[in-house]
Amino acid sequence: MSAFETIIGLEVHVQLNTKTKIFCSCATSFGEEPNKNVCPTCLGLPGALPVLNKEVVKKAISFGTAINAKINQNSIFARKNYFYPDLPKAYQISQFEIPIVGRGEIEIEVNGEKKIIGVTRAHMEEDAGKNIHEDSYSKVDLNRACTPLLEIVSEPDMKSSDEAIAYLKKLHSIVRFLGISDANMQEGSFRCDANVSIRPKGDSKLYTRVEIKNLNSFKFIQKAIEYEVERQIEAWEDGKYEDEVVQETRLFDTNKGTTRSMRGKEEAADYRYFPDPDLLPVFIDEELMNEGKKIPEMPDEKRARYVKDFGIKEADAIVLTSELEMALYFEDMLEKGASAKGSVTWLTTELLGRLKGNNTLQTCGIDSGTLATLVKRIDEGKVSGKSAKEILDILVEKKGGDVDNLIDSMGLAQINDDGAILSAIESVLNANEDKVAEYKSGKDKLFGFFVGQVMKNSKGANPARVNELLKDKLR
Repeated sequence: MSAFETIIGLEVHVQLNTKTKIFCSCATSFGEEPNKNVCPTCLGLPGALPVLNKEVVKKAISFGTAINAKINQNSIFARKNYFYPDLPKAYQISQFEIPIVGRGEIEIEVNGEKKIIGVTRAHMEEDAGKNIHEDSYSKVDLNRACTPLLEIVSEPDMKSSDEAIAYLKKLHSIVRFLGISDANMQEGSFRCDANVSIRPKGDSKLYTRVEIKNLNSFKFIQKAIEYEVERQIEAWEDGKYEDEVVQETRLFDTNKGTTRSMRGKEEAADYRYFPDPDLLPVFIDEELMNEGKKIPEMPDEKRARYVKDFGIKEADAIVLTSELEMALYFEDMLEKGASAKGSVTWLTTELLGRLKGNNTLQTCGIDSGTLATLVKRIDEGKVSGKSAKEILDILVEKKGGDVDNLIDSMGLAQINDDGAILSAIESVLNANEDKVAEYKSGKDKLFGFFVGQVMKNSKGANPARVNELLKDKLR
């Protein structure tokens, strides 16, 4: 049991999926030729003036609504001044004193325990460009400059890396369900900075916090936090805390699994914030506020509805609502006539259990209609659960296929004809008269032997019907 308490706060940059940038009409498309989607405004050329993209404001309102936050009808853009090669204006247009989204909250669950994490604020800002470092020189791609971001700042309410990851995954699902971002971590659409500090348990003082910058996978975020906590505890126990733990920005080395110093951490005063003179204060009228507040069903609402309407376990509902694609896949299976219980089992256990490595629900080639057909054939008694697993193996291997054709071609159609099943039962009982006598004298466990023999001889009989008819026969 550690003698220290961990304090974690997270800053998440979410790239909003507008068609054009936040202050100009350049496209936001990813993967274009370097410096193709640029103009005088996002290049920071003299005389070019920014014009606010209304869709950015609308998406920010939607996010604030989803986390039950205060949405400020009036907010202000500010200039955040710093020099870096990927920032052509030498300042970033952001929000400081009055952000568009105020205090909100996000509920997480870790090891069965629920906890509320406070969201301090969420503000609109522009992204910087991208530095590309070669062996002996660096290049700058400004396609990303001026792309709209929503920076979401949490309270320092998380006490472990598990809580931090639970918060990030919940936040990730919220922006995906809202449809305001693709939140693709590999492309940088969902980036996290983690602020980490420690203190002796029972102490209320906040000690030096260290910022770990630009983390873009849940796995690396967790490893970075855990390493940094260990580093700070070790420094404290060795009496070197004040020398080795300083307020700074650190980077996580994914190969070594360690953090290293990047630069000293700036305070707000270092950025010399002041209201941007080229942008009027933002005022959200009633029409835009109402538009932004019209949001779709959120993960927690879906989870509660699944439990109530379909009678499924809460643990299963949590899995189904963990990703937007999963929830849509499940709901589409129901629309195509599959039972809720069968859909849960064959989606979350059978199909997902067969997807390895980079093979995902989106890339496996098995659409919701195909899996729904398989579930329906099981429920109809046309194929057994065991045979359905064989069919699913083929579907995963071939990246799709026709369920009914596979049932026929593989000879897996289940026998539901009572006459054929009774004939198989008669044959087994006549060949095992001694065991029949033992069963009738009280050896009930022999029933399983008879079922096994009938299934073996009938090759595809409906197990449920075999059980029913065999019980009647043995009476």
